[in-house]
Amino acid sequence: MKLKRKIPLIDQHDKFGFWGGKFGGSFIPETLKKPIDDLTKDFQKLRKNKNFIKKRNFYFKNYIGSPTRFIKLENLTEYLGGAQIWAKVVSDANGGAHKIYNATVHALICKNMGKKYIVGDTGAGYAGKMLSMAAKKFGLKCKIFMGAKDIKRQKPNCDAMRKNGAEIVPVFSGSQTLVDAVSECMRYWVSNCDTTHMCVGSTVGPNIFVKICGWSTSQISRELKKQIKKKFNKIPNKVKLINCVGGGSSAYGFWSEFVDYPKSQIELIGVEAGGPKKSKLHAAPLSRGAKLGVLHGAASYVCQNSEGQIKETESISAGLDYPGVSPIHCFLKDTKRARYTYATDEDALNAYKLVTKLEKINPSLEPSHAFAEAIKIAPKLSKNTIVIVNSCGDAKKDRDILRKKLGKKI
Repeated sequence: MKLKRKIPLIDQHDKFGFWGGKFGGSFIPETLKKPIDDLTKDFQKLRKNKNFIKKRNFYFKNYIGSPTRFIKLENLTEYLGGAQIWAKVVSDANGGAHKIYNATVHALICKNMGKKYIVGDTGAGYAGKMLSMAAKKFGLKCKIFMGAKDIKRQKPNCDAMRKNGAEIVPVFSGSQTLVDAVSECMRYWVSNCDTTHMCVGSTVGPNIFVKICGWSTSQISRELKKQIKKKFNKIPNKVKLINCVGGGSSAYGFWSEFVDYPKSQIELIGVEAGGPKKSKLHAAPLSRGAKLGVLHGAASYVCQNSEGQIKETESISAGLDYPGVSPIHCFLKDTKRARYTYATDEDALNAYKLVTKLEKINPSLEPSHAFAEAIKIAPKLSKNTIVIVNSCGDAKKDRDILRKKLGKKI
């Protein structure tokens, strides 16, 4: 199993849609075969269509606000010693997170297919908020499926979705979190696929949804590559790109332009949700020994019990609280191109406190997991090592959690 150079990572699958021969695929009911095939054909044409790409780029610049900032965290660097710490502040994007790229592309695809309805899933509320924004922008009716537990803990984003005219469908089954929201969203699409387009909020699900999301978020690394070259006049010899990993959309987008570089030059580090220190539950299938399973239409490493049933997860971060992960990240793990670890809830909270104390950025609990790893490793590295963290979301949505845990107003 090897990575292919000069071929986009989203295209490095076999004819059955599997990366590395075993991750991904399209495990779907017969009723979805035609809609999936139609979407696959349409996307393959659109991604090569100059007018569609021109339209995408227009909205990325004028609606989303690309490019987002690339800044050195001077105070954090000085405080820790060792490596230079930089941040790609993707939370500058319209709506406050990377999810807006995928939502915008899906809304454009929906319009192109002549459909008036779009549905999606959400955990932290970012994917739902961004989809509601894109739907409003392009005149689409929008329905968002969200776990009842997440609705309570992510109220600010829920308020934004409703303000944008979206209907939030609470999901009370299972753990009442993201995994259940995705399941209910897919069930709804099975019955309404003739009139409705589905937006999967991350690089998960049947093959085509992994590809669309990856194609959309890769804008992040296209920008970053130009920004690094402008700042350093080249790609430096020692770079570490650190990103949180739940479903894996922001990490794929952050890394996609750099996968071809030698690991010795650019290391890719993914940080999963380790959950509370005193709990046995977590959302870290890549770094805590999960086995291969099938979830939401794709094969990947999945948190499961001894009988192969999907296991409940636990994390302070709703956006990382998912038992599976993108098949592309499974592929990157098995090829050893990326290294995966985890941070606990406590690690993420401590990182959030330190970063916001020293710098004028306000990362959500998702990228706070990535900052935790940067804080851990930076003091051990040389000063010519460049550590870059994707600050992929802002903490406005986490205000109630942070107030409860830290007594801090956002």
